[in-house]
Amino acid sequence: MTEIPGGPMANRPVHFIWLLDCSYSMLGEKIGQLNYAIREAIPEMRSVAHDNPAAQLLLRTITFSTTARWHHKDPVPVDDFTWQDVQPDGTTNLGEALQLVAGELRTPPMPERALKPVIALVSDGVPTDDWRAGLKAIEATPWGRKAVRVAIAIGSDADRSVLQEFLANPELRPLDANSPKQLAAAIRWASTAAVKAASQPVAGSTDPTVKAAPYAPPVLADDDEDDVW
Repeated sequence: MTEIPGGPMANRPVHFIWLLDCSYSMLGEKIGQLNYAIREAIPEMRSVAHDNPAAQLLLRTITFSTTARWHHKDPVPVDDFTWQDVQPDGTTNLGEALQLVAGELRTPPMPERALKPVIALVSDGVPTDDWRAGLKAIEATPWGRKAVRVAIAIGSDADRSVLQEFLANPELRPLDANSPKQLAAAIRWASTAAVKAASQPVAGSTDPTVKAAPYAPPVLADDDEDDVW
């Protein structure tokens, strides 16, 4: 079938997948702040979706600790999405989580035509499994290569080299979240700016799956009044 440039795009989905570190290193204040930050970001995500009617924003969540599991397995329209708090346990099986994502970025289950998916990784630790194998699995899928990727490093001891490799773009940097306020700001940015980047086709192209130019994550200022983890 021939597509008409400029034709209706209301049903083009943007799949947004959170990858959340829920290992034991997230015990205490970190996990509480993570739950709070995502919960507070949902209204802003709805606002961005309403401002981009060509995009249907669908949310999912994967948590990873000793195992990776779906926290929200089925894509949920942002207007219907409600956050369910996560709890920490176990080690940091990031590779298993990336393998789960890779399975969802194949076609099917992804449609042949959609807007770029968003993969947002939030972690404070060092992976304890073969995370590079999971990353290669994502890179082996067309949608994985096109995805808008965001990485948020929680705490000054987070392994930023892992997050940098996940981004797969030397022009991008992980967002540093060394305090509760920085984490809240990073979650807000990831959940809005990345969706905007995914929702906009490349200028002059009628194909919304064409990879856009890199977006520019902000440098989040630390707040000296906050306790640093």
